[in-house]
Amino acid sequence: MMQNRFFPEIHGNFGFGCMRLPMLDGKVDLEQTASMVDAFLDCGFNYFDTAHGYINGMSETALRDCLCTRYPRERFLLTDKLTGSYFKKEEDIRPFFDSQLQACGVDYFDFYLMHAQNAKNFEQFKACRAYETAFALKKEGKIRHVGLSFHDTAEVLDRILTTYPEIEIVQIQLNYVDFEDPGVQSRKVYEVCEKHNKPVIVMEPVKGGSLVNLPADAQAALDRLREQKQTTCSNAGYAIRFAAGFPNIAMVLSGMSTKEQMDDNLSTMKDFRPLDNEEKMAISQVCAVFHSLGLIPCTGCSYCVEENHCPRGIQIPKLFSCYNTKTLFHSWNQDFYYQNVLVKNGGRAADCIKCGKCEKVCPQHLPIRQLLEDVSREFDRA
Repeated sequence: MMQNRFFPEIHGNFGFGCMRLPMLDGKVDLEQTASMVDAFLDCGFNYFDTAHGYINGMSETALRDCLCTRYPRERFLLTDKLTGSYFKKEEDIRPFFDSQLQACGVDYFDFYLMHAQNAKNFEQFKACRAYETAFALKKEGKIRHVGLSFHDTAEVLDRILTTYPEIEIVQIQLNYVDFEDPGVQSRKVYEVCEKHNKPVIVMEPVKGGSLVNLPADAQAALDRLREQKQTTCSNAGYAIRFAAGFPNIAMVLSGMSTKEQMDDNLSTMKDFRPLDNEEKMAISQVCAVFHSLGLIPCTGCSYCVEENHCPRGIQIPKLFSCYNTKTLFHSWNQDFYYQNVLVKNGGRAADCIKCGKCEKVCPQHLPIRQLLEDVSREFDRA
């Protein structure tokens, strides 16, 4: 197994994300989860990731029962997170943190992340001195490393890391479909991490499972690759290897919910190797298929928003990209990005005043006003 070059205590570069644990009758299936924990540790990996809100609070206690009470503390690394909805003032943070330690059955967290940071909640974290509290807890030995997880634009991340250079690691969404997406901005966000010399944890490498069950033409591209290379690498395996192949990646998380998924991921990552050129070309073909399936054939040229062509400041190409991704993947993440990233600096689709300036400059001759109505019906619900 490869040595982690950023944090020597991490074994390898693969982590167990515990947001999608196996369920049975509305509760975490502890027997299957324990089996997955055993397989993960037996393979040599040791990094587990949770948060208080995962599975309505059941993720932390499931890890207590399946991991923390069954193995010596030195056998595993545990990451938890501070979520904005669980504190209103600085004085709320320490009691909440202590409740997380108790829920997990541990005395310290190896990594503690400021959760789901974006421009809006970053102001709350600053006002409540959340980062300062985490740094103090680190000095007290209750946290080994302080980081953040992130859902916003590259510009916002740059501001956060400039404000708090003590941050040690950043968790971002990165997969081959989102890498150039103008809403998620995976590439740009990753480059900000490189700029600030911060190692990266990847979340959603398989886009919530969407890169497992591919459209027919995309599946055909990977099937041809497997036949040519005589390999058994799975669709999920290609996606995870894509995410893990960048030089500043410390860890790729996978939210596995079955033992079969665990076994597949472990077979991919126990002897990790980056994608070679043939594999990268096949992934590019898969991306091209996804892009060809977009319901709105916008090229992202941005003519419609340049030189004040939209008097309401609607970021039309980004809204169209968000709509297409939601249609293809049915992902709640797109609702989040629409509400918390895309429309906070521009207008909502519903703000369109039907002036038609955008349509006059569109090289694709799209009926933009009509298409914005479709976007509004999807995202501007009360």
